[in-house]
Amino acid sequence: MSDNDRLEAIEVKCAHLEYTVQQLSDALYRHQQLLDRLLARHEELGEAMERLGGLAGQPASATDPEKPPHY
Repeated sequence: MSDNDRLEAIEVKCAHLEYTVQQLSDALYRHQQLLDRLLARHEELGEAMERLGGLAGQPASATDPEKPPHY
């Protein structure tokens, strides 16, 4: 194998690696955006649960000593 062939093989491998790294970077970016949206929605739902608990005159917490009848 000549030096030119070896260099071409290395360049091809490098190009594939760069493409793969870009794909992984794009996937990570999309996942981070989704995670940010889910965390914001979780916060909104938690606040809504607190408001609903306040309207019912009971705290909306998971540490409520009284368990529902299905337990």
